[in-house]
Amino acid sequence: MDIDWNHQLHEQLEWHWRHHLRPRLAGLTDAEYFWEPVADCWNVRSRGHSAAPMAVGSGDFTIDFAVPEPEPAPVTTIAWRMAHIIVGIFGERAASHFGGPAMDYQSFGYAGTAAEALGQLDDGYLRWSEGVRGLDAEGLGRPCGEAEGPFAEHPMAELVLHINRETIHHGAELCLLRDLYLRHAED
Repeated sequence: MDIDWNHQLHEQLEWHWRHHLRPRLAGLTDAEYFWEPVADCWNVRSRGHSAAPMAVGSGDFTIDFAVPEPEPAPVTTIAWRMAHIIVGIFGERAASHFGGPAMDYQSFGYAGTAAEALGQLDDGYLRWSEGVRGLDAEGLGRPCGEAEGPFAEHPMAELVLHINRETIHHGAELCLLRDLYLRHAED
């Protein structure tokens, strides 16, 4: 039996995106986007309002950051997690593997509204998804290259699986934060 591995890899994330994650983000409000469920959260903030060791970004909003990450890691907000998916999961990889626009945490223009962030998320997903869909068996087998550091020699299929896991993982966190926000708002 011949298996279309590209279809299988792409469909795993596409199904999750279409039937679970993206519908759960519909109607996201600015209040939810910036909500801090506990003290000392990392968030996306207006420039100059961060207390984190680092605040990076190119526009009016920055993301809280630290290198190395503190232990335990701070709780992160919906805004922060969306930015992580947009930049660190989809954006940097689409740039280094599929000709997408250059992207990194330091120079990204973070969204100041939930609607803007959802647009950035949709754009990032589309660029990554189209790139993966364009890989053939040879493309899935080629090494990831220098952009992936210690994974440079690993096949692209392994990176695709990693991105799928990361998106599903952080997407579930976004959904949980929305659930918590709704219950918090009822109190």
